[in-house]
Amino acid sequence: MAEGMAGQQRVAMHIHSTRERPLSRRSTRLTSEGTFFLFLTLAVGVAAVNTGNNLFYLLLSMMVSGVLVSAMAARCSLRRLDISRHLPNLLVANEPATATLVIKNGKRRWSSYALRFFDVTADGHDLDRGLTIHHLQPGAGRVLSYPLIPSRRGLLKLDGVRVATSFPFGLLYQTVYCSAPAMVPVSPALKPLPNGLLREALGAGLERTIHRKGNGRDLYNLRLYQPGDDSRTIHWLTTARTSKLIVRETEEEGQRRATVHLSLLAPDSHDAVFEEAVSLTASLLQHLTGQGYWLRLVMGSFRSSFGHGGVHLVELLRALALCERHAPGVGMIPDADPLWLPDGENQGVVIVVRAWRQAPIPIVRDVISVIDVETMGKDSHAS
Repeated sequence: MAEGMAGQQRVAMHIHSTRERPLSRRSTRLTSEGTFFLFLTLAVGVAAVNTGNNLFYLLLSMMVSGVLVSAMAARCSLRRLDISRHLPNLLVANEPATATLVIKNGKRRWSSYALRFFDVTADGHDLDRGLTIHHLQPGAGRVLSYPLIPSRRGLLKLDGVRVATSFPFGLLYQTVYCSAPAMVPVSPALKPLPNGLLREALGAGLERTIHRKGNGRDLYNLRLYQPGDDSRTIHWLTTARTSKLIVRETEEEGQRRATVHLSLLAPDSHDAVFEEAVSLTASLLQHLTGQGYWLRLVMGSFRSSFGHGGVHLVELLRALALCERHAPGVGMIPDADPLWLPDGENQGVVIVVRAWRQAPIPIVRDVISVIDVETMGKDSHAS
């Protein structure tokens, strides 16, 4: 299932770029070694003043110079770093995805050394991804990849990238913040469908489906070849068995349609059940896409158009990633609005997924299947 989504997530990519702002949001602190070195420098300074020994003054000047060189070298390493962040346009909860940082040294003469990179979340916390560059030559670039596993659906927000270095002596730890905001929707977790659920949900609707020939992939009928038939439709296996030219007629693909309605109404006590319903809806959409169905998703005021394939599935999963539960009461969304399409367009099988059994069922002209996630372990029904 994860492999199936990998190709669909590569349909598009979001690229977030930034350039380090000079002297912006920098910080410097002493390391433990630097603190010890500073106390040692003070001790040498006191000895130099008390004794007047030139060797102590020479040693003091060398130690102070070491601190200044550390500050200047670290500052130079962090200057003019161009950072771009690349993320998929859709992530899936609990499934790994690959995120990349592209770092380029914009300095013409000076290299950067001992760089560490941290993701900065929207609340200001640093996330250590284990990304380091030991040496970045002038004008050179480097691509760093790391796994990104979101734990829940919603909107993943990353504020920027923090770059740190303790070059050259490890006495000072300097950081600079690079703004690289990113907001990526996280799809609900995709799970295997319960045994028999899909057969129960689609069975009644498929019995009422009117099959007719058209442009599609599924077999509708085999018949004798007639003048004018496309030679590419000849069914050679049957032709060889019967010694007669037999052509293959396909079923109109538009008949394989399904409208999936997710009810957003559920009380606060059903928050966990609602997340299960959203995950089940996403898994159902992915399975039907693999079966070649044309799908439409309806939830609250959101109504997608019919579509099929990986691109359409990504659009539906993005919508599911951002949907919100609505408590029943004043101002609740009209879940029971009619779902039929204008001009008598075929909407296929209608599948309603509810987290709360008291949520109203939408009005439809044709067969409808209802999946109650709240009692799915006890009894789920199709009516």
